[in-house]
Amino acid sequence: MVTAARRWTAAAILPAVLLVAAPAYAAPPPAELSVVARGLTNVRGVIVDRHGTLYVAEAGRGGAGPCIPTSFGPVLCFGTTGAVTEVRRGVQRRVLSGLPSLRGQAAEGEPASSYGPHDVALNANGELLVALGYGTDPVYRPQLGAAGAALGTVIKAGPHRRWSVVADLAAHEQAQNPDGQQLESQPYGLAADGCGFAVADAAANDAVRVDERGHLSTLAALPSRPYEAPPEWGLPPGTTVPVQAVPVAITRGPDGAFYVGELTGSFFPEGAARVWRVVPGQPATVHATGFTTIIDVTFDRRGRLVVLEMTKRGLDSGDLTGALTRVEPDGRHTELAGAGLVAPTSVAVGPGGEFYVANQGLSETGGEVVRLRPRP
Repeated sequence: MVTAARRWTAAAILPAVLLVAAPAYAAPPPAELSVVARGLTNVRGVIVDRHGTLYVAEAGRGGAGPCIPTSFGPVLCFGTTGAVTEVRRGVQRRVLSGLPSLRGQAAEGEPASSYGPHDVALNANGELLVALGYGTDPVYRPQLGAAGAALGTVIKAGPHRRWSVVADLAAHEQAQNPDGQQLESQPYGLAADGCGFAVADAAANDAVRVDERGHLSTLAALPSRPYEAPPEWGLPPGTTVPVQAVPVAITRGPDGAFYVGELTGSFFPEGAARVWRVVPGQPATVHATGFTTIIDVTFDRRGRLVVLEMTKRGLDSGDLTGALTRVEPDGRHTELAGAGLVAPTSVAVGPGGEFYVANQGLSETGGEVVRLRPRP
């Protein structure tokens, strides 16, 4: 019984997300969604600069190896198939390619999990930052060799798109283990803050800030919560299991605080995902509640929190319809988009207040970015 509960560590959650069966139907996108980028490989984070240029992270599909073990079963095999795509004035091109990527093994007919470029940001100098996922215990990383050493880090792309590591989140987890649980690292969400940046490490269950000198400090370690196990787990009635936070999203709010969104862990209790408000040096506080599978957070031009859910009915439902929701000042939820969002993975606000959503996040060839005009 203990083994069944322990296998749902934070690093196992994202593979679980990527192994959800797709629904048997494909509804056409609603009129308000228009495709602005297509053909992306395991699309993840998207940002927009002040000129309207988009940058999109593609996690890639790993490669032939070497392969490393995980705490949740399947091995992860290395390749250099990660990328970042730029969309400028309607022209789509890859501006970074050959980035590290890992791919998990999957049963026949099921999508495989992929980790690599998970999110992108622009620092104060206009340089591109990329969070590179990892997904298991940092102790295994040396087995990937020099080419795989950047996994579990944030890299910076400078002139001529040469890149270098500027923060090692996997090493921070190995040295500090802020949540006190199993050693795992999965840099996922990324937010620049003018004089540094912050990272949501989904597997470490924490948020980490990196200052302009490259020093890492833990902003917050998010706690697990006990929930009664679902009947299909076969545990005695009333048995509770820990559900981890799995922070996958981070943004800087108009008040200067960081806001961190939880995906939560299996069994993904309905309504359990929250958005935390984090101020350096202060305890984290819950800011918004009532979500199920948060995958990204941002703020609109009027300073209202906007939350993207990967599936609004939950990851165990088999329905991959996502939801883009605005949180009103009084806490009410206003759904901005649902139909047409299929396993979305990121949202960004453009210079005109429009939303750009990374969509079809489970597809190795059909990932896309769609534009949505906001409601008042």
